Amino acid sequence: MRKRSIVLGVLGALALAGTGWFCTQDKETRGLLLAMPTDRDVLSWSISQRDAAFRAMDRLPVLAKTRMIEPAAQPLLLPQGRPLTIPGVENYMAGQRTAGLLVVQDGKVRFERYGLGFDAKGRWTSFSVAKSFTSTLVGAAIRDGKIHSLEDKVSQYIPGLKGSAYDDVSVRQLLTMSSGVKWNEDYEDPNADVARFNNAEPEPGMDATVSYMRKLPRAHPPGAVWHYNTGETNLIGVLVSSATGKTLSAYLQEKIWQPAGMEAPATWLLSKTGHEIGGCCLQAATRDYARFGLFVLANGKARDGRQIVPEDWFGQATVKQKDIGQGSDKGPGKGYGFQWWTYDDGSVAAQGIFGQGIFIDARRRLVIASNADWTRASKGPEPEAREAFYRQVQGLIDAGR
Repeated sequence: MRKRSIVLGVLGALALAGTGWFCTQDKETRGLLLAMPTDRDVLSWSISQRDAAFRAMDRLPVLAKTRMIEPAAQPLLLPQGRPLTIPGVENYMAGQRTAGLLVVQDGKVRFERYGLGFDAKGRWTSFSVAKSFTSTLVGAAIRDGKIHSLEDKVSQYIPGLKGSAYDDVSVRQLLTMSSGVKWNEDYEDPNADVARFNNAEPEPGMDATVSYMRKLPRAHPPGAVWHYNTGETNLIGVLVSSATGKTLSAYLQEKIWQPAGMEAPATWLLSKTGHEIGGCCLQAATRDYARFGLFVLANGKARDGRQIVPEDWFGQATVKQKDIGQGSDKGPGKGYGFQWWTYDDGSVAAQGIFGQGIFIDARRRLVIASNADWTRASKGPEPEAREAFYRQVQGLIDAGR
């Protein structure tokens, strides 16, 4: 149910987006609209509907408003490296229903291929891959002196949370999803928080996420228990905007998109109250997802050498801060950092439902960016196959291929 709950970032966006329709007139979009479902439940969409929607989330009437993130004037070049021959990759891509797959090593493209009629110029939705972008903006805000410490209380930056169960929660605990606040993520339970959150009417003058989250009770002491909670990533987004006085899109453009040399514009879906949904809904080109991986490998340095996040930021963010438990559907040998899934071998990944991912292996200077439309959100055979693919590529590199 954990992965299934990540859909709530999207479902919350849909329910909170209001009744505005984002009108477009280009031929491609008109064709995509014809393939779209009439309901807003992503999990109920057919595969063909998802194929159409995932490449056009920012152009679909049902999703209403977005903000644009402008690319760098001079994009970071991704030169062609020695081609990497990956045995069985055609079958792998077919099984994953891959839209885009990019393998970059030492800053050079060693493998790049697209499917489902998608290409390098298109934007594919991120789902929870966006969480890792949002958490990185916390690091940028700390570097800028806008957030003073990870030990600060969240309510210091979001006054609407004062007096709530979040009043005692630190920024660090929010980043590691260990707030201890009670949250039911069972998508199939109509009385779950995730179901009520989607349709909750925000209090007048208050952000929709804050309005709902501040009413939740406490289940555990802060920091004691890890519990996946997409609503809390949305809170992180509100926190960053509150601390910096800027929209998430503007801050992402200023601190990551342009300094890291992104090549294409990106978009971020907005909630009903006009705030980017920090837990999901960033749309970007596959190559720019890979460039974000290179930004992490560069320890958060801009192309001009500026340090965008504290020098020790990724040393904390991308290592296990919380044990996710052996019962997790992420499998053994993994943990959770600051909105990153960590591997015990030192690798790290940003992951979203239906096959979105950025895998980063610092030891091998390796980034694998992938977009797909899996047959199921997370419960099919595709997640395990992707893990095996990561290991296969690592093995090929170790063998000098």
